Amino acid sequence: MNENSIRILLVDDEAAIRRALRATLQELGFVTVEASRGEEALLLVRSQSFDVVLLDLNMPGIGGMKTLDKLRAVYPRLPILILTVRDEEQDKVDALERGADDYITKPFSMRECVARIRTAVRRAKAPDRPDNAPLEVGDIRLLPDRRLVYKSGQPLHLTPKEYDILFYLMTNAGRAVTHGKLLTTVWGADYRQEIDYLRTFVRQLRKKIEEDPSNPKYLLTDAYVGYRFAESLSRESGSGMTQ
Repeated sequence: MNENSIRILLVDDEAAIRRALRATLQELGFVTVEASRGEEALLLVRSQSFDVVLLDLNMPGIGGMKTLDKLRAVYPRLPILILTVRDEEQDKVDALERGADDYITKPFSMRECVARIRTAVRRAKAPDRPDNAPLEVGDIRLLPDRRLVYKSGQPLHLTPKEYDILFYLMTNAGRAVTHGKLLTTVWGADYRQEIDYLRTFVRQLRKKIEEDPSNPKYLLTDAYVGYRFAESLSRESGSGMTQ
């Protein structure tokens, strides 16, 4: 990926945050444009082309969440990453379920921020994958047309629900998937609040796909939010909490 061609819209009312992001991103070759309010961001995306938006939630005016809704309604494929403070976990969940691609927690690691940006842009620019195309991350290979899963070439014996969880997470590899979204997709809307039920299945699935289930490198936990399947194993793995 050529970062020199990637245009980023930074939307944050804190000038210090914008300066810090701008300095690092421009040094890496990204092109950045800034907005301090949602209204300004909406005007900019109508007049310019962007590859990704970094969007703060707590802003004056219409605020980040309504800005997200308006952006997503008009630009369904534009990657939008939320900037949020650490203790507002429900905001992360709400934003993800309203169409955000990912979130970056304040205070944030610039290394992680840049990695999330690259992942979101790469995913958006990737060609559509046929529904029955194999999925592969590290040693895990999933064949949708046959509902088979292999680890290091050896078949794994998964229950139907374990397979469904794995399939959905691998289809969205690199992206945070909320508990509610995963429960609704695999079991239906009536199970949306059954987080402990989901955790039981995830623990069993980790025992089958992970070398060390207590220190997973594939099926990672986004604390209080949901789960994220590793997009690849090139980055440092095992960083996810287990729950």
